[in-house]
Order: sequence, then structure tokens, then C-alpha cells
Amino acid sequence: MGPYLTHLAGLVAFLASLFVQIQALSPNYLACQLQKNAETSPLTGCPAGTLFVSPTDSRASFTSVQAAIKSLPQTGDAVILIGEGEYFEQVNIARSAPLTLLGQLDPSTAYHSAGNASQRNLVHIWYNLYVESGLTDEETATLTVAPASGENFGNTNFRAYNIDFENRAANYSISQALVTSISYANASFYGCAFAGWQDTWYTGSGAYTYVVDSIIYGQTDYLFGFGLAWFQNVILANRACGGGITAWQGKSGTKNGAYIADSKIIRSPDANATTVTKSGCSLGRPWNALAIAVYLNTYMDESIRPAGFSSWSGKGSIPDTTYYAEFNSSGPGGSTSARVAQDHILTSTQASSFTLEEVFDGIPAWIDFNYQA
Repeated sequence: MGPYLTHLAGLVAFLASLFVQIQALSPNYLACQLQKNAETSPLTGCPAGTLFVSPTDSRASFTSVQAAIKSLPQTGDAVILIGEGEYFEQVNIARSAPLTLLGQLDPSTAYHSAGNASQRNLVHIWYNLYVESGLTDEETATLTVAPASGENFGNTNFRAYNIDFENRAANYSISQALVTSISYANASFYGCAFAGWQDTWYTGSGAYTYVVDSIIYGQTDYLFGFGLAWFQNVILANRACGGGITAWQGKSGTKNGAYIADSKIIRSPDANATTVTKSGCSLGRPWNALAIAVYLNTYMDESIRPAGFSSWSGKGSIPDTTYYAEFNSSGPGGSTSARVAQDHILTSTQASSFTLEEVFDGIPAWIDFNYQA
């Protein structure tokens, strides 16, 4: 493991330790994810037809994740087990049939009880593109889940377990550099980490995303998009303050927006005094006049500004047509006494309408609700 990954692993471990006892795993895939000894096939316990990727294990059929994805037929459920290691590549999922990526786990740490599952991750996928001449936001992403050209909808059920995704190009001075880009697809993530600076996480048009038991690092608009995104039991780690944590374009007649539940927002350990400013980070700013961001039962440390939300750069105020809301915010940054007027401070009765089932208009079949403590 190189110095950068050692640093990131340390950050993940530190942030994960801030969670109260969490030991989430997938009973559907754990037997497959656990590393095997040299005498046992790495695919023991895996669903039939699972592909194995590893940069070092001679038993693997592929050394890159993208090569394994390209080998898949366009139909039928598929599972790829990714062996321990560092993968310098962009991963692009264009097939519409369900696909599951599993990060390999060490049996000695898989059941670690102090912190969330991403503390144990052995698989790191990273790239280093950023917005410059000829590149759009989406083209910089380390992970893309979107339909192939000419298709109306992409993957109907993409899942990733125990994988760390990074964009290493981004820093304080470089512009947008995405970690994920998800459009016209259903995608869910379990026990993962996403490390970037500006525009880390993108839920694009027509996309539905669900993230649980994970860590997301960023500085400027690092949760942004057009679609519907639910973040459950995550750590949002402020590396710096720029724009807002969320930046969304809402659409009339939809619930498209960012929903953060039972989570923590903290200053990242790699932030410094000049980047997480005294005035604090914003919970969000409106990418358009119908932006939605809702925080439910979320701990906020002192890195959050008292006003909570902010206007878009160059705009004098937040439009009244935005929907910003909080329920039961806690911590040094969780006081709502000085919040902007456009922030709805919900009662318990009002908050009861913001459940996953209500927001998604039903329980999505593509979410693995068996992933649990």
C-alpha cells in the first residue's frame, strides 16, 4: 500500500471510529468476500458465475475491474469479486442488467466492531482526471454508472460493497474532479468510501442512488446533482469550505434532491485551519430555485456555519422556492437558532413524511436491506 493509501486508510479508520458500534455486513455476500487460503478457491462461497479480479493473485481471470466488466454479457445478473489491492483505472458500467461489485475482506478484520465497514476495506479504485479543456464533469469520474449511447436507461440494479473510490487529481486549487457519476440508473453502495474535493458525488438526471454505512470526503458542492439521492448512516467529511455540502437542481413535480439521515458531518482530519474557515461550511446552496436538501437526525460539528445554508455565488439570497429542512440536528453546528429563513425546522410529525419509503414512493427492490449490523 502506497503512502497516499496509507494516509487515506488512516483517515477512514479515524472517521469510522466516530460512529457508535456499527458492524454492518452483507449476509448475501460475506462468504464470497472473505479472503481464502492458498488451498481454497477465492470464489468459494460466491454466487455461480462470479468473476475474480486481482492485480497479484494468479488465480484471478482479470487484473483490472474494467476488463472484467467488458467481458460480461449484456443480459443476466453478474457478480465480480475484487481482490485486495490498488486499481488505477476508470470504471464504467453501461450494461443495463444487474451488476454487483464486491470488495474482498480480511477475515481477521471483517467483523471489526469499532467503526463502520469502510474501515476494513482492502480494495482501492482511483483515478486522477479533473475538468480541463475538452473534459466535462462526468468524464472525470472514477466510477461511472450510466446507459450506453442511444439507451434510455442504464443499470437497473448496480451495487458496490466495501470498496474505496477516489479521485486524486482534486485538491484545493484544482477544479471539479468527480469520484462518482451516476445517471439514468439505480445504484446503491454499502460500506464504501468516496474521496474527492469538488463535486465528489454526482447523482445525475434520471438517477436513483442509495448510500449506507459509508464515508464521503469533499470541499465544494460535494454532493450534487439532478436525481434522487438518499444517504443513510454516513460520515460527511469537510476537507474545506466552498459552496455548500449539497448543490442540487430540483424539478417541479418530483422529490429529486439530497436526503441525509442518521449521519455525521465533521471536519476531515486532513483539513487545516485556513480551509475549514472560522465562518464555517454551508449545508447546501441552491443550484436552481427548486433545490432540495433534507437533514434528518444528523450530528454536525463546529465546521458547520450557524446560518446552515447559503445562496449561490453572485446571488443575493436563497430563493423561497427551494426546500431546505432539518430535523433533530445535534452537535456544535446543529443549533438551528440562527438558520436562514428558507430552512424548514421540522417537527416530528412533519419529519415522519421523510422516510425512504415516502421519498422513493415505495421500497426500492434494488436496495439490499439485508445489509445490517
